[in-house]
Amino acid sequence: MRVPSRRYLFHNPGRQSNPWRLLLWGALIMAGVTALRGIQAGDIQPLFQPTPTATRSATSYREEGTAFFEAGNLDAAISAYKDALAVNPSDYVGWTELARIQTYSASLLTQDRRRTRMAEARESIDTAIILAPQDSMANAVKAFVYNWSGSSASNAAERQAFVAEASTAAILAVQLDNRNVLAQAYQAEILVDQQQYDQALQRAQMAVALDPNSVDTRRVYAYVLEASAAYSSAIEQYKLAAELAPNLTFLYISIGQNYRQLGLHDQALEYFDRAATINRVLGISDPLPYIAIAKTYSRDGEFYAAALNAERAIELDPTNPDWYGQLGIVRFRSRNYEGSIPVLICAVNGCSAEDNPEEGVAVVGMTLNDATLPYYYTLGSVLAALDQCPQAFPVLEALRASYPTDPVVMGIVNESTQVCANLAARSSSQTTPTPQP
Repeated sequence: MRVPSRRYLFHNPGRQSNPWRLLLWGALIMAGVTALRGIQAGDIQPLFQPTPTATRSATSYREEGTAFFEAGNLDAAISAYKDALAVNPSDYVGWTELARIQTYSASLLTQDRRRTRMAEARESIDTAIILAPQDSMANAVKAFVYNWSGSSASNAAERQAFVAEASTAAILAVQLDNRNVLAQAYQAEILVDQQQYDQALQRAQMAVALDPNSVDTRRVYAYVLEASAAYSSAIEQYKLAAELAPNLTFLYISIGQNYRQLGLHDQALEYFDRAATINRVLGISDPLPYIAIAKTYSRDGEFYAAALNAERAIELDPTNPDWYGQLGIVRFRSRNYEGSIPVLICAVNGCSAEDNPEEGVAVVGMTLNDATLPYYYTLGSVLAALDQCPQAFPVLEALRASYPTDPVVMGIVNESTQVCANLAARSSSQTTPTPQP
């Protein structure tokens, strides 16, 4: 083969100038200079830069929220739906589903926190209604949200207003779509709260017949049966709902509560423990199953076991005054009167970290209402009985001011006041010197 003559590696013999080549090189140089100026000005992005992170879609967040809901992690589901709505705030379906999950999550909260969560749920569903006032499902969920708001209302008038709003929304939802099964189920739930049990039963049965594989229809049917004191039948329906949504622990709590109504405490404890186990597996810090267990043991007179579970609830949620109140009631019933006082004070008056005997954190006391009433009258009576009347009097006066016509409450107040008066008289007689003849 022919081999070309050898050339020096660094030798360039030169070439003759070509005007077209020179023109091409000039154009390329000018283009390069222009591009460089564009990069420096920020008008042109340089090559080989990392691609920006893709923004997640609202659908992706909603699917994540649905998965969390089905897994029983309602707080995570709420967070995911909020992320979805931050991406697409005009998604009325997303607002509707968020409101439904917020409402269900409220069943796992204590009274004060439930009130806050229900206010959030009303805000969510009201937004959905503004976006889609004629959507049947949005109005159905509004009925659900407002009806459940009644259980956390601050007074009877507010409760009636919530239920009335819920009833109007349910009727509209059915008018907009008479095939909307959830609208009929929620309407049955409202009828129960309006004490129209026969109509509620008919509506609930109709909803289950139309969609037997819905968690909501089964749950509502169970609720209607429970309200009618048909506890065994209610248990069956709650179990069917739990089969459809096995990680929603509030269903197991409801099953346990119905067993407890039947006096079947072993079965009740089994389902409360099942709820606690699911939460533990999912990494959810939910004290309610432990409080349910504590109440059941307390009814059986097993106060040591009851106290252990109430203490466990406080460990999981140490700033919640409700759990301190529950522990105080357990200790009071077990005749551990001295031990009941510090935790009841945390529940009623609040306590600093230094005065908290359980967890060493500050706790804000609870306002006096029907839910917290037992904590108040128990604390007032035990303080009076143990001759701590200066601390008892403010609690007793608060009870007198809020429940002046309640014979049971006033009986406790008057008896405790008399105890303090007797103790003061005895102390006075012991300190007064006997006159010498």
